[in-house]
Amino acid sequence: MKKTFARKYLGIPYAIFLVLFVIAPLLVLFYYAFTNATGHFTVENLIGFFTDSNTIGTLLYSLALALVVTLVCLVIAYPIAYVLARSRFNSKGVVIMLFVMPMWINFTLRLTALKEILTAVEGNLAFHPFINTVIGMTYDFLPFMILPLYNTISKLDGSLLEAARDLGAGDIQVFLKVTLPLSMPGIVSGTAMVFLPAMTNYVVPDMLYNSTYIMGSLIGSYFSAYDWHNGSMIALVLLLIIVLFTLLTGSEEEEKRGGALL
Repeated sequence: MKKTFARKYLGIPYAIFLVLFVIAPLLVLFYYAFTNATGHFTVENLIGFFTDSNTIGTLLYSLALALVVTLVCLVIAYPIAYVLARSRFNSKGVVIMLFVMPMWINFTLRLTALKEILTAVEGNLAFHPFINTVIGMTYDFLPFMILPLYNTISKLDGSLLEAARDLGAGDIQVFLKVTLPLSMPGIVSGTAMVFLPAMTNYVVPDMLYNSTYIMGSLIGSYFSAYDWHNGSMIALVLLLIIVLFTLLTGSEEEEKRGGALL
């Protein structure tokens, strides 16, 4: 009997990849998170996460930092994306490319260059660690906010804007009542793409002399001290927070998809 090749077989390499590099690491993470040094099951690591003032303080600091970075990126990116999407430039692609090109350069090189600039301006980066970290993360994550906003705004139905003007709405009213609500999917996507990595990125604070731990550096410190159990629990809780945030933003984006107005 002649055997035919089914398309479902194409998923085998991907399934193997998921098992080896997603499921297996998660199982190891769960194992260390709920065991002690002797390998016995325990929930002490989970209790310790919520009772340790250092861990909770680091979590709150990380959330505050990520929130500020996201807001700064949104405030800068939205006017840029709006102007590019609604303008009649013949070279929009070139302008967008200018914002994307820094992402092609090595991350460490870009931060090193930024550090030299900030050092020349401030003299000592240790004087303003939080502000410098916000600047560094904004510089790094800004394209991730611009691109979703640009894609969403550029696809808006111009007839809706024209209809709003025909009904007597001014430019500000058109923006607040039509453009802004219809661009919410781009805002949600950009927020998710900036907020989540900003909460865990510890390279930027380390390179810009911010001695305050964020969640990524706290996890790294536990693993550096060979405390895999508490480090795994922190990583697991952080993973659950990220999954919850992703589910919430995903559901909100679906509700706003399809041209629904606020």
